[in-house]
Amino acid sequence: MTGWRDFWNGEHSIYVSGRHKLLHYDRVAKDLRGLIAAPDAAVLDHGCGEALAAGDVARACATLYLYDAAPTVQERLRGRFAGDKRIVVLSSTALEILGPRSLDLIIVNSVLQYLPVAEFEALLHFWHGKLKPGGRLALADIIKPDAGALADVKSLLGFSLKGGFFFAALAGLAKTYFSAYRKLRGGVGLTRYTQDDMFTLLRAHDFEPARAPANIGPNPARMLFLATPK
Repeated sequence: MTGWRDFWNGEHSIYVSGRHKLLHYDRVAKDLRGLIAAPDAAVLDHGCGEALAAGDVARACATLYLYDAAPTVQERLRGRFAGDKRIVVLSSTALEILGPRSLDLIIVNSVLQYLPVAEFEALLHFWHGKLKPGGRLALADIIKPDAGALADVKSLLGFSLKGGFFFAALAGLAKTYFSAYRKLRGGVGLTRYTQDDMFTLLRAHDFEPARAPANIGPNPARMLFLATPK
């Protein structure tokens, strides 16, 4: 395993239990629904992961496009949502040929920390071309440069206390110490941004940025930025 794409395309135990995984996706779905402005919206979740609660998100819009770069994840998504007419699972080719100015909202949640800055900038250009005038780009789970692993541990333990999986979280933290995730985080690392970094990059790619008061999902130490194309 040489990088984050290999990690996400294979088997991993990023969630400490089945309950943790379900509660995480339920919380994310609730927050995502709050970003959808109208029931006729076309929404893209770029880097959606397993998207277990995507059906709940889809009920708040007309079309929900799901895209994940990992082929194994794409296959599972197609099987899971084959009967939901509001959900379209995209291949990399289908993503590229989505119509210009066709989307009302693009969500990018817990993705940018795994990408180099140059790849992020290329995606900003791509997303700008897909958004309608007045559409929004939501960049969530952005990690600050001074945020260490301890902040993630505190977030997990707090979430586990509320969700009823505290002891599973303790066991999961011990397991993570010896995991491929920890090795990659220590070796390849995570890409981090300050608020000024994000504002500078977004403005350089013709977006008008704003910092949202709260992140998407259960980690309050991370940031959410909302941007509209100029």
